[in-house]
Amino acid sequence: MIKTTILTLVIGFLIFELIEHVVFPLFWFIKERKRKSVCGVSGMLGKVGEIKQWTKNEGKVFVNGELWQAVSKVPLLPGDRVVIQKVEGLTLQVDYWKDENGAV
Repeated sequence: MIKTTILTLVIGFLIFELIEHVVFPLFWFIKERKRKSVCGVSGMLGKVGEIKQWTKNEGKVFVNGELWQAVSKVPLLPGDRVVIQKVEGLTLQVDYWKDENGAV
């Protein structure tokens, strides 16, 4: 009787540890893998920022609480809102931001 109880407890403990250290982490990894990154280059794409300084086709853009060097193919003015299209090193390539109605 005591051997059966001890064997049952050991098997239960091993199953619990397997679920806790293998099954749950695997489930969470698969679930979190599909979320969009919030940091790095991929996290910057599509974010909206505000032009702080602009001369010809380059200037400074305020995004996520930081000033970034930016370039654009279109002329922009300080105060314009822009969307990040591409990141090359520490320079953002931006374009006009359009709201839901298509207005610039």
